[in-house]
Amino acid sequence: MSFKFILYFVITILVIWTMNTININQIFKKNANPIQAKLFYFFVGLSIIYLVTNFIYDLITTVNII
Repeated sequence: MSFKFILYFVITILVIWTMNTININQIFKKNANPIQAKLFYFFVGLSIIYLVTNFIYDLITTVNII
């Protein structure tokens, strides 16, 4: 397994754990479509996973830790 794959796995678990603290009902409009809200929440989670993983991976490879 590559280091980046393991990093994606760990960051995914951390993002899911931290996103559970957000009350999604207070963010969206009152009559918003729940499917749209969940899809938006999902894409925000994917974006955070991608950005954090690539940031940490680039930081580690730039400093030549691996």
